[in-house]
Amino acid sequence: MARFLILAGIVLIVIGLLWGPLSRLGLGRLPGDIVIERENLTVYIPITSAILVSVVLSVLVALVRAILGR
Repeated sequence: MARFLILAGIVLIVIGLLWGPLSRLGLGRLPGDIVIERENLTVYIPITSAILVSVVLSVLVALVRAILGR
Protein backbone atom coordinates (compact mmCIF):
# COMPACT_ATOMS: atom_id res chain seq x y z
CA MET A 1 0.00 0.00 0.00
CA ALA A 2 2.83 2.40 0.83
CA ARG A 3 4.37 1.76 -2.57
CA PHE A 4 1.12 2.68 -4.30
CA LEU A 5 0.74 5.90 -2.32
CA ILE A 6 4.30 6.96 -3.13
CA LEU A 7 3.75 6.23 -6.82
CA ALA A 8 0.44 8.11 -6.80
CA GLY A 9 2.15 11.10 -5.18
CA ILE A 10 4.91 11.10 -7.77
CA VAL A 11 2.37 10.90 -10.59
CA LEU A 12 0.44 13.85 -9.16
CA ILE A 13 3.63 15.90 -8.87
CA VAL A 14 4.56 15.14 -12.49
CA ILE A 15 1.06 16.05 -13.69
CA GLY A 16 1.25 19.31 -11.74
CA LEU A 17 4.60 20.16 -13.31
CA LEU A 18 3.36 19.37 -16.82
CA TRP A 19 0.05 21.21 -16.45
CA GLY A 20 1.38 24.52 -17.83
CA PRO A 21 3.06 23.11 -20.95
CA LEU A 22 0.09 20.82 -21.66
CA SER A 23 -2.36 23.71 -21.53
CA ARG A 24 -0.25 25.59 -24.09
CA LEU A 25 -0.51 22.56 -26.41
CA GLY A 26 -4.29 22.91 -26.47
CA LEU A 27 -5.21 20.23 -23.96
CA GLY A 28 -8.52 21.41 -22.54
CA ARG A 29 -9.62 23.21 -25.70
CA LEU A 30 -10.01 20.23 -28.01
CA PRO A 31 -12.96 19.73 -30.36
CA GLY A 32 -15.59 17.94 -28.32
CA ASP A 33 -14.89 19.85 -25.12
CA ILE A 34 -18.08 21.66 -24.17
CA VAL A 35 -17.97 25.30 -23.05
CA ILE A 36 -21.19 27.11 -22.17
CA GLU A 37 -20.78 30.82 -21.47
CA ARG A 38 -23.57 33.00 -20.12
CA GLU A 39 -23.54 36.42 -18.46
CA ASN A 40 -22.66 35.26 -14.94
CA LEU A 41 -21.83 31.61 -15.58
CA THR A 42 -19.27 29.58 -17.46
CA VAL A 43 -19.62 25.79 -17.57
CA TYR A 44 -16.70 23.80 -18.93
CA ILE A 45 -16.99 20.06 -19.62
CA PRO A 46 -13.72 18.63 -21.03
CA ILE A 47 -15.08 15.39 -22.53
CA THR A 48 -12.50 14.94 -25.29
CA SER A 49 -9.61 16.01 -23.09
CA ALA A 50 -10.69 13.55 -20.39
CA ILE A 51 -10.88 10.70 -22.91
CA LEU A 52 -7.44 11.57 -24.30
CA VAL A 53 -5.87 11.73 -20.82
CA SER A 54 -7.55 8.43 -19.91
CA VAL A 55 -6.16 6.67 -22.98
CA VAL A 56 -2.65 8.02 -22.41
CA LEU A 57 -2.68 7.03 -18.73
CA SER A 58 -4.02 3.56 -19.59
CA VAL A 59 -1.19 3.03 -22.06
CA LEU A 60 1.39 4.25 -19.52
CA VAL A 61 0.03 1.96 -16.81
CA ALA A 62 0.06 -1.00 -19.20
CA LEU A 63 3.67 -0.24 -20.14
CA VAL A 64 4.75 0.05 -16.50
CA ARG A 65 2.99 -3.21 -15.62
CA ALA A 66 4.64 -4.95 -18.59
CA ILE A 67 8.07 -3.65 -17.60
CA LEU A 68 7.63 -4.62 -13.94
CA GLY A 69 6.27 -8.02 -14.96
CA ARG A 70 2.92 -7.85 -13.23
